[in-house]
Amino acid sequence: MRLPFTRAHDVPADVIARAVLPRGEKVLASARSTDGTWLLGSRTALHIVPPSSVEPVETNAIPWERVETADWDREGERLRVIEVGEFGRIRPVHVFEVPQAALLLTMVRERVTASVVMQRRVVVSGRKGLFVVARRSPTGAGDIGWAFEYDAGVDPADPEVSRLAETALRTAAEELGL
Repeated sequence: MRLPFTRAHDVPADVIARAVLPRGEKVLASARSTDGTWLLGSRTALHIVPPSSVEPVETNAIPWERVETADWDREGERLRVIEVGEFGRIRPVHVFEVPQAALLLTMVRERVTASVVMQRRVVVSGRKGLFVVARRSPTGAGDIGWAFEYDAGVDPADPEVSRLAETALRTAAEELGL
């Protein structure tokens, strides 16, 4: 499937080389942050390529199915990308000042949305609850990954919450034929 994106900027060849894209992977949208970091959107991931002056130059590729949310602060021209977390651990958060990000933002939204296979709401008490989310690469390759997203005030360690979450996960997996 061909995606409706083109490069927002001509990405320099050295940036593409430092991104270490998998064979056959192409940059479909890009943006450069004010600190010189390049954000490259490919079919499978958001590639973060720091300026060559940063030592060591370590690039980071966040598969779309690992991006929980991406928020845009128009006034501050900031893109904030939050990765899917694990219970008891701090979620990785990446913040970039990006003055020209329209095309990349469109791609981020489309790719993250395309990675969601299923999402089910479970009510715990009143209006509070959790979501069971099934995700996989937007390419359709790979296994489905499962995550729980808890509302504020819902304790994942509570045995009743845990029971409801596990029941919802089994039901969702059955719906997908897994």
